[in-house]
Amino acid sequence: MANALHALENEERGFYLAHSVFSDPGDPRRLSSIPREPERLARMVRELLIHREEAPLFGFDLPDSRRNEAETRYVSEILRIISERDGMPLTTARPPARRFAGSCRDFALLFCSLLRATGVPARIRCGFAAYFVPGRNEDHWVAEYWRPETGWTLVDVQLLAPELMDAFGIPFDPMDVPRDRFLVAGAGWRACRAGEADPETFGVSILHLSGMDFVQSNVVRDLAALNKVEVLPWDGWDLAEKVHKDLVDAERRLLDEVAETEVAGGPFHRLRQLFLANPGLRTPSAVISRTTYGGTRTVTLRS
Repeated sequence: MANALHALENEERGFYLAHSVFSDPGDPRRLSSIPREPERLARMVRELLIHREEAPLFGFDLPDSRRNEAETRYVSEILRIISERDGMPLTTARPPARRFAGSCRDFALLFCSLLRATGVPARIRCGFAAYFVPGRNEDHWVAEYWRPETGWTLVDVQLLAPELMDAFGIPFDPMDVPRDRFLVAGAGWRACRAGEADPETFGVSILHLSGMDFVQSNVVRDLAALNKVEVLPWDGWDLAEKVHKDLVDAERRLLDEVAETEVAGGPFHRLRQLFLANPGLRTPSAVISRTTYGGTRTVTLRS
């Protein structure tokens, strides 16, 4: 299990402490006054960001001109936008209308960045939340950080606002999300493959996207995230783009193994090996980005 107790090996610990290209905050002076406690960092992130689709819960309408803020891939750019809009220290809460308008992935990645910056091993996870729409497993991203006493712990920073806790009737602590409420992508894949879950309940209900193609794409994206390639939720490549019914047996077996390793959260060397040794899984220098508001385009990633 992903939260099974074990001491992190030096290689694994060092890997998840170091910034990725995506989580690098840029100018270290930006973070000079941030707290070190994970819960305070999480609340700080919640008060700097808003999901571009949740604005009505906070009493305002996000202008159409700001919907593409969520295409910002890198924490350094997210922090630049936040600071240019409001020059107060990052520890100062912004009113909802002045926050960075991103996606669930941005909450997870910024929190992950701050954890890494304060000496806590962290990573983000791609999967499905069972707490937004009754009977559905909605596409979602959360953070995961290492606690010596309990192991890898899931955190949904986006939920750390009474507006969301009330709107969705959340019964658990967002700082310790139960693994049967957030399914990492591999858990969704395994449940669907075993006939224990309906693939049509997995996806993005408001966009009418669901099915095994979607589950399969998230399996590929979660493996990338575990390897610190924290792409956008709508980025795809190779096996993330391949139609599920067109998979050959070897590809299904490979994805089965990836799913099993994702559910376990390791072992670390196997997460690395699966990603680096398989071109169908490894993120290329350019990805296909199927944006919600800007159409489909090819994007070259920073290296």
